[in-house]
Amino acid sequence: MNYQTFEPDQDLAAFIKCYWTMESPKEETPEKQTIVPDGCMEMIFHYGDLYKQLLDNRNSIIQPRCFVIGQLTGPLEIEPTGETGIFSIRFHPEGFLPFTTFSIKEMENTAVSLEMMFGKDGQEIGQQILNANSTSERIKLIEIFLLNRLTNIETIDRIVKSTVETIITANGQLPVDELSKLNKVNRRQLLRKFSSAIGLSPKQLSRTIRLQTALKMLLNDQFTNLAQLAYENEYYDQAHFIKEFKEFTGSTPKEFYGPHLKMSSLFYGTD
Repeated sequence: MNYQTFEPDQDLAAFIKCYWTMESPKEETPEKQTIVPDGCMEMIFHYGDLYKQLLDNRNSIIQPRCFVIGQLTGPLEIEPTGETGIFSIRFHPEGFLPFTTFSIKEMENTAVSLEMMFGKDGQEIGQQILNANSTSERIKLIEIFLLNRLTNIETIDRIVKSTVETIITANGQLPVDELSKLNKVNRRQLLRKFSSAIGLSPKQLSRTIRLQTALKMLLNDQFTNLAQLAYENEYYDQAHFIKEFKEFTGSTPKEFYGPHLKMSSLFYGTD
């Protein structure tokens, strides 16, 4: 499996965290992969074969070829149907808002096709990306598309951006009341701003970032035991850590540490 990341143009760096690509040959026995919430929305183009999205009722749906996935609040299980070829744009937590008129909150845990989101423009950029011959060409095309849609940079609220930066710097370990005080905004106003701009509450984003920090430590062997991992990330105790870990990943830390979650290892173990 070949996974690579690429930096965005300076004009889009405030909105886009990175571009990434992933390619792998068809597997005789496709392995289920688990995507863990990270607080970022993604725009995804499958130039290879499509992926199944596995549902709670043991059924599955085929993901669109070109789509935006809203904020995840739990694990997303997917499975390749053939050869993998993916080009994706990973936005900062608040970064997708300026490019859409859709309700960010209503996109939660949902894949919205580009055609549904952007109409004819979405259909056209999808075809252009799928027909491109290289990653550099795909990046150039999507940057032109996004810059043309970036009509109002002020769409991102200064308080939201500042609070997100505080949450990330603190590894998600600050309570909401302290976030409100640090950013000089009352709690109710902060909740409203986060819901519309990010689709998550400050508490939800903090829990996501804290779990991501622990997950990276786990995947990079930066821990002695689970009790130490829980303590360093300011969970109440080991039981609380395991409960939150399972809520976000669908597995206990011990189960997650196995080799079957190689996609999660790529995405979250090497940042």
